[in-house]
Amino acid sequence: MTPRGIRANNPGNLRLGQPWLGLVKNPEEKEFCTFESAAFGIRALCRLLLHTYYHRYQLKTVRDIIDRYAPDTENDTSAYVYHVAERLDVGINQIIDLTDPKVMQELIAAIILHENGINPYTHEIRDGMLLAGMRME
Repeated sequence: MTPRGIRANNPGNLRLGQPWLGLVKNPEEKEFCTFESAAFGIRALCRLLLHTYYHRYQLKTVRDIIDRYAPDTENDTSAYVYHVAERLDVGINQIIDLTDPKVMQELIAAIILHENGINPYTHEIRDGMLLAGMRME
């Protein structure tokens, strides 16, 4: 069966609460967002990571970002941190630059893979990042 995040065009498994662009009503889903396309779900993930975590809260390491994104109350956060750091080929406490499109793209891909067990996206990650206002090199 296709994971919920993929079915709902919400590959980051973002919870309901923000009035994200591209959000659609889904009466079957009471907890997590449903987006009109994967690009809009990825846009929301990108904006959360860049604007909220990186700029507002100054979270600049994989450990800090994932500790907030996937708290221990719901996840094996330690395993999540190590998985993402390994995918980015960085240390868990190494500062990463989320304003760098390549770093952001790798982080989003790693989160999608961890959240869903698969990452079926190619151009959708780039499209979502562009929708989020990231300048692509």
